Amino acid sequence: MKISRLAQLGAVAAIAALSLTACASNEPSGPAETPADTAEVLSGILNGSGATSQQVAIQAWTSLIQTANPDLTVNYDPQGSGTGRESFQSGAVQFAGSDRAFTADEITAGPFDACADGSDLVEIPAYISPIAIIFNIDGVDELNLDPATLGGIFAGTITNWNDPAIAATNEGVTLPDLRISPVHRSDKSGTTGNFTDYLSATAEDVWTYGSVEEWPIEGGEAAQGTSGVVNAVKGGQGTIGYADSSQAGGLASVLVQVGDDWVGHSAEGAAIAVDASPFEDGRAASDLSIKIDRNTTEAGAYPVVLISYLIGCAEYSDAAIAPLVKGFFSTAISAEGQDSAATNAGSAPISDALREKSQAAVDAIVTE
Repeated sequence: MKISRLAQLGAVAAIAALSLTACASNEPSGPAETPADTAEVLSGILNGSGATSQQVAIQAWTSLIQTANPDLTVNYDPQGSGTGRESFQSGAVQFAGSDRAFTADEITAGPFDACADGSDLVEIPAYISPIAIIFNIDGVDELNLDPATLGGIFAGTITNWNDPAIAATNEGVTLPDLRISPVHRSDKSGTTGNFTDYLSATAEDVWTYGSVEEWPIEGGEAAQGTSGVVNAVKGGQGTIGYADSSQAGGLASVLVQVGDDWVGHSAEGAAIAVDASPFEDGRAASDLSIKIDRNTTEAGAYPVVLISYLIGCAEYSDAAIAPLVKGFFSTAISAEGQDSAATNAGSAPISDALREKSQAAVDAIVTE
């Protein structure tokens, strides 16, 4: 199916009946209604699949909406962003969680079998999280690593922890004569895509492999999923990898260079980086794909960040699914939903301005 423009953003104004908690995007909005305030009770089964990064947040959102709607079941299979997008395209699930939005070419090519013919996509930035660059070296809790050095480590051109490039930005740190063991995702991953996008944007002369979701080079250790990378780094010595901050635990981590400063991963830093980044041009009004500015010099920004999207149809071929998706997406971006995700998953709540834009995108879902 070829996705075309659907000029209906704002056509459905009364989302409050399905809101079931509201939190998310970029301009101040009025007070969010709670599930108890809503008139319509949702029932049925809603299936989704996708990013492991969102898993804990989606569990929190599912708890909220199912508590308010006992006859609604939300299932989410965290098989990774690539699998989630593929399952959504084939119509196997009604929504996807993905650590990147669909590209313009992918939208043009289709198919999107769950969507009505001619429907736009709804892509909302529901989950914002830093990607922690974690490592395991006895006696070292943090390191300052500039983009070129990080690119060299993961490209395999910097191979020992006492390399002069690492020592140059870590005066006073005792670096061991120890081989570096990089760990990367073995599966197609939006986290990999965001991490390599950072390397490509900030150190393209060193990291020459572009922004890719599948690890592009031989060498290092491959691990399945976020938990696999975390366990591999934790279980090794001299290891370094990348993982969603919410699952990085107490592992030592890298501070990255932002302008003249060194910034560690934090939800606050991730939110600053996202708010400093523009929306992509040429998208439907309901498609809020953000182009992350990896080279930002905004104070406090942490640009090694992923935005994980909830993706659905503006119009579903099965009209009965639309209210369920609309209710779930509204719950996710609500203030209560974002606070619950922050508490349980360590994500960065989206700003009021981004919440308003995201709710407008969700309002585009046709339910009548």
